[in-house]
Amino acid sequence: MSALTLTLKVALQQRVDLSPLVPERLAGKSPVEIAALELASGNRRLRVGDIFEIAGSDASELVIQGSCDRLDRIGQGMGCGRIVVDGDAGAYLGLDMRGGAIEVRGSVGAYAASRLEGGLIHIRGNAGDFLGAALAGEPRGMRGGTVIVEGSAGDRAGDRMRRGQVLIEGNAGCYCGSRMVAGTLAVLGQVGEGPGFGMRRGTLLFASPPPLLPTFNECGVFDLGFLALLVSSWRGLPGRFATLPPRTRVRRYVGDMAGGGKGEILVWV
Repeated sequence: MSALTLTLKVALQQRVDLSPLVPERLAGKSPVEIAALELASGNRRLRVGDIFEIAGSDASELVIQGSCDRLDRIGQGMGCGRIVVDGDAGAYLGLDMRGGAIEVRGSVGAYAASRLEGGLIHIRGNAGDFLGAALAGEPRGMRGGTVIVEGSAGDRAGDRMRRGQVLIEGNAGCYCGSRMVAGTLAVLGQVGEGPGFGMRRGTLLFASPPPLLPTFNECGVFDLGFLALLVSSWRGLPGRFATLPPRTRVRRYVGDMAGGGKGEILVWV
């Protein structure tokens, strides 16, 4: 069986909610049944067949061809299978995702991987603001799983993050790891102002010295053996993190002292 492929056939004027299209909900459905599924677009309802050409039959791998940034909530609540997005994706990619894998061959909008519980999200382009973060007014962001961004991320990546790991190969915007509770966020590029603002616990790992808040205290340079194990755990992942040498020597900062001071920022030296 070939992968179930949805090819965008119209230029979208409004955003479309693709949350009904996840592998486990499409399993066993015929192309006619999939074409009849309803999708929300503003105050209207569209049929899948109104905007997509449908080919293939293996719903465990869903391919969205010609995707654009007006397609929101791709992979929301997904528990298994694989989604490949050939192009850009809109906001809320992988919201509440519990398992499986999503690969986006372009860039994504805000709140990607928000409330992620498990699985792997691989973004080959850039990510918008609030990557892996809590939604507005909610107390918890990402809770598990792994997110890899080959490009850069916007502001507030990992806001209120509780578990899991976010790996950013490019730059991160301001306040990454803000109000972080636990988990690991690593950045190979430059980091914007105020990393770790309000963080309570967790680890921020940077390749370059960040502009630190005055509420972080420097503790000196250490050889931390667990970093070799952490880097080794990335070996099977796609992207640059899988090829990093096992460096263990870092400069350590603790903070945010205004939020309990149990978080840490580690900078490779």
